[in-house]
Amino acid sequence: MTHVEDAANSDVLIRTMEPRDAAEVCVLIHQLGYDRPQDEVKAWIESLANCAEQQAAFVACIAGEVIGWIEISIERRLQSSPCSLIGGLVVKEGFRRQQIGLRLCERAEAWSWENNISKVRVTSRNTRIDAHRFYLRNGYLPTKISQIFEKKRPS
Repeated sequence: MTHVEDAANSDVLIRTMEPRDAAEVCVLIHQLGYDRPQDEVKAWIESLANCAEQQAAFVACIAGEVIGWIEISIERRLQSSPCSLIGGLVVKEGFRRQQIGLRLCERAEAWSWENNISKVRVTSRNTRIDAHRFYLRNGYLPTKISQIFEKKRPS
């Protein structure tokens, strides 16, 4: 599948991500700007079976081809009510602006509501202006700006 018009005129199936999707998911991870080995991605997908009430991942498919994915998890913090966090969302180049991202968000939102979580949150790097526009268009409102700090384990 290589044409945008194919996405607009085809049925898009949104389903739970499965281990067999690992290779296509890796391609999309790369398009999102990250790199993770396929065996790690497959193991991560397999691990979802052990935490299905806390985390989920869904793919968008056209004619069996994975053209997008979304990952969501429930965040529970002492200081605030639980919320769901979209950890990643990507739609394959050539299929963007066809409401596939919207459909993936709607599925993740439905999963949240099914799990009695009333708020969905997403973070987006400050350089991803198109992503910001997408979220604003689809009902997400900015609530704060923060920085991320990391510390790696010593070797």
